[in-house]
Order: sequence, then C-alpha cells, then structure tokens
Amino acid sequence: MKRLSDVQRMGYGAMQLSGPHIFGPPADPAEARRVLERAIELGIDHIDTSDFYGPHVTNDLIRETLHPYPSELVLVTKVGARRDDQGSWLPAFSPEEIRSAVHDNLERLGVDRIGAVNLRVMDGHEGPITPQWEVLAELQAEGLIGELGLSTVTAEQVAEVQSIAPVACVQNEYNIAQRRDDVLIDQLAEQGIFYVPYFPLGGFSPLDTSQLDVVAESYGATGRQVALAWLLQRSPTILLIPGTSSVAHLEENVAARDLVLTEEDVAILDALHPAG
Repeated sequence: MKRLSDVQRMGYGAMQLSGPHIFGPPADPAEARRVLERAIELGIDHIDTSDFYGPHVTNDLIRETLHPYPSELVLVTKVGARRDDQGSWLPAFSPEEIRSAVHDNLERLGVDRIGAVNLRVMDGHEGPITPQWEVLAELQAEGLIGELGLSTVTAEQVAEVQSIAPVACVQNEYNIAQRRDDVLIDQLAEQGIFYVPYFPLGGFSPLDTSQLDVVAESYGATGRQVALAWLLQRSPTILLIPGTSSVAHLEENVAARDLVLTEEDVAILDALHPAG
C-alpha cells in the first residue's frame, strides 16, 4: 500500500461533502459524487475523511462512488470524536471507543486496511494520550492501519507517543492567516513528519483574500490559489487537503499545485500575518 511519503502533495478533504455544519446528507448528492470522481481524474491520490463527518455520510459517499478503489489511492481517517443526534461534537476517546471507531471506518469504507488513521484530540482533553495511541499501534501491528497520525495536538503530545509507534503526520489548523504552528511545522520537518493543515483556506471563517488577490493577479490566479501555493512552499513536508463540495472549486484548488510563487511574493505574503 502506498504511504503518505508517496502521495501527491495536493489531496482532498471530504468533510464538506456532508451537510451544513458537517452534519446530515449533502444538499446535492450527485454533485458530491462528481467531486469525488473528478478528484480521481485530476490525479488526487490522498483523500481525508472520517466516520464522524455526517456522521457516516462522507465515508458512505466515498465507498459508494469510488469502491473498488484505485490501487494508488490512500484513504486517511480520524478517530476520537462522535456526533449526537443534534450534531454536537462529543469525545469518543476511551481505548475501547478508539478500537471500535477504527473498525467502523474499515467497514464503512469497505476496506481491510486504512492508509492512515489520525487520533483526534478534542479541545479540553487533559491527561496522557498514550492509552489511545497504544490501541492504534496494536491495530497497526494487526495490519489494519498503514500509518498513524495525530490531530489538534501540541509538540509535547507528539513527543509523548513517539516511543510507542512512529508519528507519520500531524493535522492541525494552519493557514496564511493562522500561523500558531510555525515552530511546530519546522520541528516536524526535521523529523520527517508530515504536516497536514486543516482549514487551509480558513474553514468556517474563510480567508479575506483581498490582499492575496493583488499578488494573485500577476499569476492569472485567484487569492485562494495563492493561499494554497503559499502553504506548499512553506515547507516541503506540508500535504494539503482543501475541501469543497463543488467540482469548479475542486479544479481551482488542484490547479494551485502548479503555481510557483517568487521569493519576493512569498516575503510579501509572510508579512501579511507574521508568525505568532
């Protein structure tokens, strides 16, 4: 099975294929399926999903649309949370819940092995995360998971689990306007650990692209594309998973992988929101 080190740096995040607030079915299921099909046509070989998107909606759509999967496709999911009937986000973080969630993702996606599983640490969690990581390491040893990652974590939490099993990737919020993880990105790069920014375009609070549009004009691009290109040039170990429920936006995002910014423009963009 292909590893994260082998995938294209522009992937796809399936979160927006579910309904509003990542809950319920999509408004246009046919368009959601077209997005997935087009992603494969465009050469995307890394799809990020989770059973708690919907819940179950994105995993079901992925299986129904793409199974049997292309041999080069790496599916990445995350565990550690669940949704209630009102769509609230709740922790599902006991070792037993982690084990069950991995098996649920395997079943929903229709696979015997998942390319990578991220342990999602909910806001407010206190205490060690080693018991949960040990469960994932056991499932990896059983051949059910290819690689392990962490989501919404600190440098200290990354260090906490590394003696148990290697960390392949870290998925935290990061974009050109939210740069709290600047130091962490560089630390992970030194260790060969991939950084996968979620909300690369701002997520629920979309980026103000007015200043980005000025730079983008000289490239015949959009501000959104410049924001993605900036991330790709921020570190060679960044993998992108911008999400969308629109084929047109998907094509726009993917085109950013071919956009190379000059050093001068990177400096201009760096100065917009200096690292904090």
